[in-house]
Amino acid sequence: MNPTRRTVLLAGAGTAAALWSGRSATAAPGGTGRAAAPLQPYASYWFPDSLPSGTPGDGITWRSLKEWRAADDPDLAFNRASVPLADRFTPTPANTTARVGQARIQSLVSFGTTAGNPSQGSATADYYALTHWAYVDELVFWGGSSGEGLILAPNAPVVDAAHRHGVPVLGNVFLPPAAYGGQLRWTRDLVRKDAAGRFPLAERLVAVAEAYGFDGWFVNAETGGGDPALGADMRGFLRALKSLATAKGQRVTWYDSMTVDGAVSWQGALNDRNQAFFEAADDMFVDFRWTADRLAASRERAERLGRSRYELWAGVDVEANGWNTSENWDAIVPRDAAHITSIGLYRPEWTRNHLPEDRRAPGDFHAADDRFWTGASLDPARPDGGDGGDSGDGADGWRAPAESVADRSTVTSLPFASAFNTGHGLRWYEEGSVTSDTPWNHLGLQDRLPSRRWVVHTEGERPAVSFDFADAWRGGNSVLVEGELDRPAVLDLYATRLPLDVDTVVELTHRTDAGAVNVELAVATAEAREPGEAPPYHWLPVTAARTVNPVNGWQTATVPLTGLAGPCDTVHAIGVRLTASDGRPVRWRAGGLAVRTGAATPPAAPTAARVTAAHGGDLRFAWNHPHGDGVRHYTLHRVLPDGTRRFLGGTCQRAWFAGGLRPEQSERAARFEVRAVGELYTTSAPVTVTHPW
Repeated sequence: MNPTRRTVLLAGAGTAAALWSGRSATAAPGGTGRAAAPLQPYASYWFPDSLPSGTPGDGITWRSLKEWRAADDPDLAFNRASVPLADRFTPTPANTTARVGQARIQSLVSFGTTAGNPSQGSATADYYALTHWAYVDELVFWGGSSGEGLILAPNAPVVDAAHRHGVPVLGNVFLPPAAYGGQLRWTRDLVRKDAAGRFPLAERLVAVAEAYGFDGWFVNAETGGGDPALGADMRGFLRALKSLATAKGQRVTWYDSMTVDGAVSWQGALNDRNQAFFEAADDMFVDFRWTADRLAASRERAERLGRSRYELWAGVDVEANGWNTSENWDAIVPRDAAHITSIGLYRPEWTRNHLPEDRRAPGDFHAADDRFWTGASLDPARPDGGDGGDSGDGADGWRAPAESVADRSTVTSLPFASAFNTGHGLRWYEEGSVTSDTPWNHLGLQDRLPSRRWVVHTEGERPAVSFDFADAWRGGNSVLVEGELDRPAVLDLYATRLPLDVDTVVELTHRTDAGAVNVELAVATAEAREPGEAPPYHWLPVTAARTVNPVNGWQTATVPLTGLAGPCDTVHAIGVRLTASDGRPVRWRAGGLAVRTGAATPPAAPTAARVTAAHGGDLRFAWNHPHGDGVRHYTLHRVLPDGTRRFLGGTCQRAWFAGGLRPEQSERAARFEVRAVGELYTTSAPVTVTHPW
């Protein structure tokens, strides 16, 4: 790999915001920042076995994977993902260029530093809140450095969000080049066999993934100086890792770096020098040195081996230039022929990182991220801007993923609900009221989001559609539609496969901030006939809305689908049709959508809530919930002596850390409440915890 791409990761651990209490934590080798709270849990990282010489920098803990045991892991409850990997389906593509069953996308993302990456979110909205999961087939939790650790386990929020959208997540095994502190002994540690000829660290990697709830490993061996014996050991290790992983439903991706002779020589192709590693893994990331001829030859070689060409990810480095990256897209995803290979996007979090620090509000990030994934039109129904030319996305040559890859959805069962929560925000809202004014991020709280953002069908001027963080019904944001609306506009929200019967209803929570607009629910009971066509919607008036919050004006309307039940017993798509009724520009918000059959019942309450550790104002909480089915997540509130409930955080785990707490209103003991939140956002009775000061 090109060394310049490593600057961010290999500079060591940077600054990581603490939890939602707002306390800061710094973790940097030799850094001078304030040390993190001692009870603060972080995402886990290890060296294979032997540790570096010297002492670690502030905020860094050197650990040996060989010594790890789940039973001895004090942070496991905070790092164990809880959302199972969802099944997903591919609806009729939103445009005529996206292909079904051809190129896939692997995304290599650094969500934070190796050390000091909080397990359960932090008190900032400035975060890479990936939402375009519909185009991603495999996520790699990228990172690692010689000064911190080489093996990274993904933190639970990332895994939970990805799983909710049907995307497997891989941990990263990174053996760095010597120029970045890599030592060949770490490679030898990784592939060392025991007396019985087994590979203990292959077993340990699979055990980590199983305990933490993620889906396998990305293996990147780039430390040079090896020999054929080491190459043979690496092949044996990889075969053992895949065999063990497959038995646990996990997968292994190999990075095109080490060759069969043990040397590091990036091939940019599948060839004789790395074929044995590809055969020992589930797929392979092809280094950026590929050419059109090399990819074509790689495709042919993969198919001769009886493997799919789409098990090869052709690396596209977007870390430095994002959508300004110059690439030969026709060598990977030609428009006029079958796709050659899949796409491996290296560091798409450029969409956040390239923004100036004073322009990293959540809205700024999502505008950039939408541009990256769906094109300059910001409409995946016409990702090339509708010009039909060969230049891709406008003059810059970017070919947005939505142009080539069909989107997927996981909305297949009832009950289903979404508040369109992206997993970060400037405040926290509950039923339209602010219950915390602390900025936050926690991807595990992200809802299943609309997969094709934002497709608008209209014969008039297209309104602007975005995630908006100035107001919300629940979580941190709502969906804002604003514009002239000179003609009716239909906004696609969800591609679904939801069962339909005479008792099925849709609940829409919405608000009109400006203008006057007539709202209709759009429901399709069949697929669009051709790619690029709108679903065959039925229009149902959104009437009899009740004002749920008279202070902020949010309304919830319940729309029965009785008239649609019959031979077509499946809802294939849900959207809204907006028609301006007075000619003025419209500002309309969607705050929540729910589909259910029968009453919305709350989940059972958690039990045995307790403080498991305390250090001053830093507390670790835990609770039990043996009847956890139907629980979306848990919330924690602090109840002040005057009765005010303050939101502290939410998590999908059954453990939580709160830092920097202090007595308020002369209280002698702090009182906390833990609730379970159901799929329809119904909440359980609280279980109370008190902690004396």
